[in-house]
Formats: sequence, C-alpha cells, structure tokens
Amino acid sequence: MAKRKRNPLTVKKGLSANAWTTIAVLVVAVLVIGGVLVFQYKDSPATGEDTVAADVLRHPDSHTVTEAKNGKVTVVEFIDYQCPVCEAYYQNVTGKLANDYSGRITLVTRNFPLPMHPLAVPAARAAEAAALQGKYREMYDKLYGDYRTWALQPDGQNVSSDEKRAQDRFDAYAKELGLDLDRFHRDQASPAVQQRIDQGKADGQQAGVTGTPTLFVNGTQFRPTGNTYPMISQELRTLLDKDLDL
Repeated sequence: MAKRKRNPLTVKKGLSANAWTTIAVLVVAVLVIGGVLVFQYKDSPATGEDTVAADVLRHPDSHTVTEAKNGKVTVVEFIDYQCPVCEAYYQNVTGKLANDYSGRITLVTRNFPLPMHPLAVPAARAAEAAALQGKYREMYDKLYGDYRTWALQPDGQNVSSDEKRAQDRFDAYAKELGLDLDRFHRDQASPAVQQRIDQGKADGQQAGVTGTPTLFVNGTQFRPTGNTYPMISQELRTLLDKDLDL
C-alpha cells in the first residue's frame, strides 16, 4: 500500500514566526535590562536605606568644596576621579551646586576609587597632594574640568590606563596652581596620602556605598528618580531648599 502523503497545510508545525519574534524580543529586553543593571551597579549611586552617622561620612580633616558656617546642610559625595558619571555630575549637578549654594551648604568630597578605573587612585593622590599645599578645591576643579585629557583614551570613548600621560597632566595642573612640584611628588607617593584614600574607601563601604557618585544629604542617601541630569539637579536643589527652609 502506498504511503499517504500529508497535506503540508495540515501538518502540525512548531512555533510560528510571530512566536519566535516575541521570544527574540524578550531575550533582547532581558539582555538590555541586565546591561543597564550592570552599568548602574558599577557606576551609579548605591542604594543605602538608613541615615549614616556623621563621623563616618565626614572627618574633621575631610575636604570641602564649599562650606557653610551654620552647618545646617551638609552634602557628602563619595567620588572616583576617573568615573565618567562623576565627571558628568560635576559638569551638570555638583559643580554648579557648589557655585550656586556657595556659603549656604557644606559640600564634602570623599575618595572612593573603583577597581575598573586604573587612574582613579593616581588622580586621588594628586588631589590629596594638592590639598597639603592648600589647593584642594583648585585641583578638584582641574581634574574634573579637564577630565578628557587624562582620564580617557585618545578616542574619547574609553577610560585610559596611561599613568604617565595622566601624571604629566597632574604636574601641569600643579604648576598652574603654583605648587612646589618636588613636594607635590613626595606627597603623592607618601603613606599618609594613601591612608586618606583608603580611609575614604573604608568609610564609604561602612556607609553602604558600592558605586560612584553616591551622595548623602544630612546623613541620608540621596537617591534621585529622574533620568536626566537636569532632573537630578532639580531634585537635589529642591531637597536642599527644603532643608534650608527656602
């Protein structure tokens, strides 16, 4: 008996083209969301819940970008000088905040170099060495204001690992600020400077910091909901104005 031929139109098929398309879209979505979460974990604010003790966030000798005599509002920012998001915060949020709220708030910066940024520690050493000659704020502004020339590769897209090129820029900043260059180099290499960097990292970890930048306002972590820098800036300013009773 001859085998009966099956009608191709009635043969049971596998998943339809539409079903495969739906699965592909879901897979891509999962990968994209996963990528965003990885990026946020590495470079964006951590997610602490509780108010952190003032003596953990700030020490008597912690550096301030601006300071208010009344001490009513203190913002503590844990930073990584080579972190691209920190630089973007400086350009769009905290740098403008320091100028616009100068003398009305205290803005404290703490070191929290991340392992994926090879020049974060050398840059922190440069900032700390400048601080020992009374030029912390000026070096802070140089490092973020001229970020692309030392922190990024020549393509401008990826972080650099060229420590010599970075050090040449740090030396140029030191000369522009009128620092004693020999002392600047000694201080950069000193155990005391490294200890300050390590202390910042330890305090940040105690405060629940896992990424940069992470900000605390009067001991409570600032966790913005906005997805643009203008939105984040406005959220922070609204919070500060409330604490300042404006």
